[in-house]
Amino acid sequence: MKALRVLSVFGTRPEAIKMCPLALELAGRPEFESLVCVTAQHREMLDSVLDTFGVTPEYDLDLMEPEQTLAGLTGKILRDLGAVLREAKPDIVLVHGDTTTSFAGALSAFYEKIPVGHVEAGLRSFMMAMPEEQNRRLTDHLSTYLFCPTETAVQNLAREGIADSAGSTGGKPLADCKRVCMTGDIMYDANLYYRAHNNVKIEDKDFILLTIHRQENTDNIERLSS
Repeated sequence: MKALRVLSVFGTRPEAIKMCPLALELAGRPEFESLVCVTAQHREMLDSVLDTFGVTPEYDLDLMEPEQTLAGLTGKILRDLGAVLREAKPDIVLVHGDTTTSFAGALSAFYEKIPVGHVEAGLRSFMMAMPEEQNRRLTDHLSTYLFCPTETAVQNLAREGIADSAGSTGGKPLADCKRVCMTGDIMYDANLYYRAHNNVKIEDKDFILLTIHRQENTDNIERLSS
């Protein structure tokens, strides 16, 4: 049986943290051929994560420029990623989350008639003026397969008219899912991978992992602390 060729496309540090363990897991399974393409929407921050996980991309678009605009970046991704897709000929393209890379990657694959799998689909902030919110929503609607971290994410998609082709809103084994499936939070998998491969010791008690990298959050924190 021919291995399924999977091209994972990402470009920022948050995407890499979550997608590198997935790419490595796919590479370790004989039923998959795992390829990685990075846009380098982030450069140094992306490279540090790639080094941490020991992932060497087969394709590096190296698109980051000083003072780049979202519109300019989107255009460059569509131009350069299209050439990669035509060369690599993947059976499916995986994108993650809510970045410009995610949206432009999904749109590129759509133009090339390649199925798209959206990892971390269905999350919503409902802040419609935020570019990340629109990126995630548009990527969801472009995607063939939607992998949701929570049941709430599944229900968000159902309310927007995106549902399993059999009419289900999730909760089934992954192998039974036609389009939408709840797979769990990939950040949890990334934590497990990092812990297992870097001899990280965590005390056996409850703890909370909090990420606050959004500009809106950090601005509020600065105002509160001043």
